[in-house]
Amino acid sequence: MNNRIHKLTVALAGAVALGGATLPAAHAAEKIKVGLMLPATGTYAKLGTAITNGFKLYVDENGGKIGGLDVEYAVVDDESDPAKATENANKLVKRDEVDVLVGTVHSGVAMAMAKVARGTKTLMIVPNAGADELTGPLCAPNVFRTSFSNWQPSYAMGPVLLEKGIKKVVTLTWKYSAGLQAIDGFKESFTAGGGQIVKELTLPFPNTEFQPYLTEIAALKPDAVFVFFAGGGAVKLVKDYAAAGLKDSIPLYGSGFLTDGTLAAMGGAGEGLETTLQYADGLDNARDQAFRGGYAKAYGSAPDVYAVQGYDAAQLLAAGVSAVKGKIEDRKGMITGMEAAKIDSPRGAFSISAAHNPVQDIYLRKAQGELNPAVKVAAKALADPARGCRMQ
Repeated sequence: MNNRIHKLTVALAGAVALGGATLPAAHAAEKIKVGLMLPATGTYAKLGTAITNGFKLYVDENGGKIGGLDVEYAVVDDESDPAKATENANKLVKRDEVDVLVGTVHSGVAMAMAKVARGTKTLMIVPNAGADELTGPLCAPNVFRTSFSNWQPSYAMGPVLLEKGIKKVVTLTWKYSAGLQAIDGFKESFTAGGGQIVKELTLPFPNTEFQPYLTEIAALKPDAVFVFFAGGGAVKLVKDYAAAGLKDSIPLYGSGFLTDGTLAAMGGAGEGLETTLQYADGLDNARDQAFRGGYAKAYGSAPDVYAVQGYDAAQLLAAGVSAVKGKIEDRKGMITGMEAAKIDSPRGAFSISAAHNPVQDIYLRKAQGELNPAVKVAAKALADPARGCRMQ
């Protein structure tokens, strides 16, 4: 239970004991306190900034409010360090007494956050980390995600490559949960359709010394390479891949985080790369056009998928607050409202699955300049399988 709500409950109980007073009806809060636990330093700092910008853009568009309530922020840099995650999450919940946790990018950090949220019954919204466990064994009524499972974007790429006649693929990723689960998602659909994984290559996170792996790929001569990288690591891989002369001989594909928010830094090396993701540039919907205009005006740059996920985290929270008319002590009512929400997202409308993950279209995109325009919908209304989820 949130400490502020707990204190109110204790005080009211005392009043009853002393004077036989009648408990007052639930009333709307004046504000909601949001704990932003996102990376502000390190490999994922730009991603954390984009998520924060997207979240605050929605709040600003609604007069500084979420569901009619004023918003107060408590902020922690999670440093993408799982070893510090439990302490940081507990600071926000117990010291700062936030009503909702919003975070994070790194899957290992997010899983530690989710355990704190489960233990304290604190509402939590994940605006990026795709750890399959969050909608699998760690699923909980109070934990929602507005991004993706690691399985989703990568699973959608398998049929795409098979349609291109690609049969033999080498995979490459950092050896941590996000990368390994993304590769597993791709492998599941690709091998089910008759494809073969020639070799699975991994390197420690956040190592970016790719040359030995590129040498091995050149020797193996697969039809293509499928990867999972994001942020600075994605930039380094793509530039090294092109410099090694592999881009034209062995096509490179990946989950869309490879090129989202990174193309400018790649300096042209990412041109033409095809990726799969739940968002693409230039989608033909009014919500996206308004979002992109508003984001550019507020922050002086084009938004990426991370900004969208932060924006939608605020939208989902607003759905919960609105459902209880601002009476946020009604946690069950908030959860019910969030479960029933249909989010009018810049990515296209999506609903929330029984495991609290978006049921969403996954796009095939092709990098052009600094943008990732859609080629087609690679998978329509794709739902995470939520293996191991037992809501209680």
